[in-house]
Amino acid sequence: MDLPKIVTRDEWLEARKELLGREKDFDRERDRLTEARRNLPMVKVEKEYIFDGPQGTVPLRDLFEGRRQLIVYHMMFDPAATTACKHCSCVMDNIAGGLIHLTARDTSFATISRAPIAKIEAFKRRMQWAFRWVSSFKTDFNYDYHVTLDPDRDSTVYNYRTLDYRGELPGLSVFFRDNDLIFHSYSTYFRGLDMLLPMYHLLDRTPLGRQEDKGNSMHGGENSWIRYHDAYGVEGNSPCCAD
Repeated sequence: MDLPKIVTRDEWLEARKELLGREKDFDRERDRLTEARRNLPMVKVEKEYIFDGPQGTVPLRDLFEGRRQLIVYHMMFDPAATTACKHCSCVMDNIAGGLIHLTARDTSFATISRAPIAKIEAFKRRMQWAFRWVSSFKTDFNYDYHVTLDPDRDSTVYNYRTLDYRGELPGLSVFFRDNDLIFHSYSTYFRGLDMLLPMYHLLDRTPLGRQEDKGNSMHGGENSWIRYHDAYGVEGNSPCCAD
């Protein structure tokens, strides 16, 4: 790739101030988008979802831990696999350290996957994660929130369009609790998850940027540069979601 040209400090400052104006325009538009996102209508959750946790069954209501809001990350972890998706694992590496601050804003966080809880717990220990993670294997949850596609179960819509695919996909959903009532307020998928990755937004501020193309990006499958955090520099890394 071509590197930026070399200039004097005064020339750099002029260019930086011009970019700053564009950044401020983007920030203001982002504020408007954030407000519109908060004002989305909500849908009442009618089903009683019961998940498997390390200490037994856990209803959706309990994942709120008494708080009004719940953010769910839909982690790709096929029931037949022994590891979660390496890209979803990268997402959780990026946000796990900041989750404690959500509780100060009346918000809880949980990760939900279809893999059995024993596999989840084993992989969670390997990654040394502490966030709450439960199994939806015995429920319709993943199908209802469009992160497991299976035409045999009439689940074919991902990111609000029909997709010819069978298997697990990533996403994030938000729920709101009003006493005993639970509402679904928001879901986002695929590129909508990019904002959860501070590593990318740090790289975006460097001359080399993300150093990716379509083949080796976060969505590049086996050719992606992403690894489990304990596997960088290790030869023969297994592809996404493999045993």
